[in-house]
Amino acid sequence: MGGNGKHRWILSFSRASSPSPKSKKGPKEPPKEFTCPISGSLMSDPVVVSSGQTFERVSVQVCKDLGFCPPLDVRPPPDFTAVIPNLALKSAISNWCESTGAVHPPPPDYTSVEKLVRQKIPNAGESGTRPIRVSERELLKCVAENPPPVIHTHAVSELAQRVSDRFCSGSSEESVIVAETPLSLKTRPCCYSSSSSSSEFFDFETLNPTRTRSPNFQPNPEEEELVLKLRSRDVFEQEKAVSSLRNISKTRPESRAALCTLRILSAIKPLLVSRYSSVQVDATASVVNLSLEASNKTKIVRAGTIPYLIDVLKGGFSESKGHAAGALFSLALDEENKMAIGALGALQPLLHALRSDSQQTQQDSALALYHLTLMNTNRVKLVKLNAIPTILEMVKSGNLASRVLLILCNLVACVEGRTIMLDSNGVEILIELLRDSKGEGLESTRENCVSALFSLSQGNFRFRSLMKEVNGMEVLREVEKRGSQRAKDKAKRMLEMMRERDDGMCGSSVDWDAFLESGEVRRTR
Repeated sequence: MGGNGKHRWILSFSRASSPSPKSKKGPKEPPKEFTCPISGSLMSDPVVVSSGQTFERVSVQVCKDLGFCPPLDVRPPPDFTAVIPNLALKSAISNWCESTGAVHPPPPDYTSVEKLVRQKIPNAGESGTRPIRVSERELLKCVAENPPPVIHTHAVSELAQRVSDRFCSGSSEESVIVAETPLSLKTRPCCYSSSSSSSEFFDFETLNPTRTRSPNFQPNPEEEELVLKLRSRDVFEQEKAVSSLRNISKTRPESRAALCTLRILSAIKPLLVSRYSSVQVDATASVVNLSLEASNKTKIVRAGTIPYLIDVLKGGFSESKGHAAGALFSLALDEENKMAIGALGALQPLLHALRSDSQQTQQDSALALYHLTLMNTNRVKLVKLNAIPTILEMVKSGNLASRVLLILCNLVACVEGRTIMLDSNGVEILIELLRDSKGEGLESTRENCVSALFSLSQGNFRFRSLMKEVNGMEVLREVEKRGSQRAKDKAKRMLEMMRERDDGMCGSSVDWDAFLESGEVRRTR
């Protein structure tokens, strides 16, 4: 027994002391699909681009900023219009590193990748140049709706003569109802106080970084200095840069188009969520100022700033939240941006911001939601977020009544909105508000109430029954006598419609009121 034990011990010792085959080999080379085709290094944050290939996120950003992609042995040619995180590949790289003992790749340095790409830029006229294919509207068109052939004039603006063409209606008659409100809608967010920008509503200019980044292009010294400081790791340098950008974009409106470049927007995005209040506040204010130039609105959305503005609205500093709401409002004025802003998740944070302690944040959030809900898909999304009961509570409390009623008028333009409005006791709330004879901005509030009631009355059997329950006919007759002309017209049409229904039911043996109140007809879709 002892000999056998010794023999076993010797065998065990000899096996343990002998070098393993794995230790004799050097570190394994990563699989080709784990490396970035541009930088050649193991990817830390792989993303899928529009053309289907996967690259390191920093490499994509560098190529977009420079307007050039090195010649690659990939088909089709890379299109960096949009990027989506490749979580499956990122997990596979992580597992490979753990199984082989390799170090997890850190994010590559932007400057190093930029230097690598610049070395591969050929001289002007040489073959092999492969510019990035940039289509300004391509990303937004994938989620945008076709605009209606008829364009209606919307609410009166402070700059009505210059901006009437900027307010396009939705795709239904109910949007025209909202258009008739006399409420003076601002065309700039509350957080912006300068009176300048004569070029605020110029036509859109297509984004073309390859044009501005050609080999013969002379960089703007002011832009170069700002980009260098914005990308600095020194917080004081960042603070000076965003403060300077905010001041320039506010006092020199003619410089907004020149400073709204992909490089500056790319550099300012991380600062929007900075933990330093002064940096975050000035960064969000700069985005507001840049967005006042009409040609910049789609550029800013295309540069990917919306998720950052949403993050600020959710958890930023109080002043920053006001600027973020103002930026979303300003960007929502552009028809092409409405769908993208709604699709990226801005509706719920804006709805929550209506209850902010800051009046500026409340007003800009309300105006942003009004313009976003001119599009039917955003209306349906907001209805599903239970927005109507929230807005009705605000109407009852008198908080921002005139502005939130505009949102409500848009929401009841869809079938889902009308159904929930009736189920949420909306008729009674609006009639009670019409009975109220006090409060600032009463006339606009009354007109918006009548507009919302008119939308609810369209093709809805329950409306007449609910109006009778709250003596709404009497209130409409009062509006018909003493209201504004537009309110009178709508009140008169509703009264005529209900009288026609009464006449049509006189010869019927069916007790329609009892039938309606019985709940048999609850939801009509």
